[in-house]
Amino acid sequence: MKAFRIIVAAAALVAFTIIVQTQTRTAPTPTNVAIIDSSAFSDEKAGIARVMTAMQTIETKFQPLRTELRGMRDRLATMRSDLAKKRQVQDPKLTAQQTEAADRLEIDIKRKAEDAQTSYQKESLAVLDPLQKEIGTALTAYAQAKGITLLIDVNRVPIVYAASSLDITRDFIADYNRTHPAGAAPAPATRPAATPVTKPTRP
Repeated sequence: MKAFRIIVAAAALVAFTIIVQTQTRTAPTPTNVAIIDSSAFSDEKAGIARVMTAMQTIETKFQPLRTELRGMRDRLATMRSDLAKKRQVQDPKLTAQQTEAADRLEIDIKRKAEDAQTSYQKESLAVLDPLQKEIGTALTAYAQAKGITLLIDVNRVPIVYAASSLDITRDFIADYNRTHPAGAAPAPATRPAATPVTKPTRP
């Protein structure tokens, strides 16, 4: 999403392996293994609707600042281009003044971009952390309901082979979207849960 584009694949995905059903020590039961691909949570077409809504909320809030920064960068590029063309034909004092003005603008752009990054990260944490916990809680409940004893995120754990029947990604996303409409606010999590929700990291 341009200057502030969320780095969906490269943003910090949280690795997780969840054991959601404790086996008894005296009579262990066979492990029911399933896999999930957390990167699909952020898919624009087939992902979790609340994740898309949250990301769009962040993007919309920072759109004016992104536009302002783009305009400043365009203005700086024009100033540098004009300087290169006129340097040999105009008064050196004027060239020095224009160079100084361009340098000041470049510093302003850098500072504004750094401030934007800090604000963007703070806003992302505020919006996505509750959602992260909510998805983790829902995923644990889903796994327990399905009798899954071991759930592995293939986006973080290398797997040589797994039968397609083990992949619960689409089914979980569909179940979550059905029980957690995009327009509703995330419910407070009752306990910490590691959940691979991608976070925007920088403008």
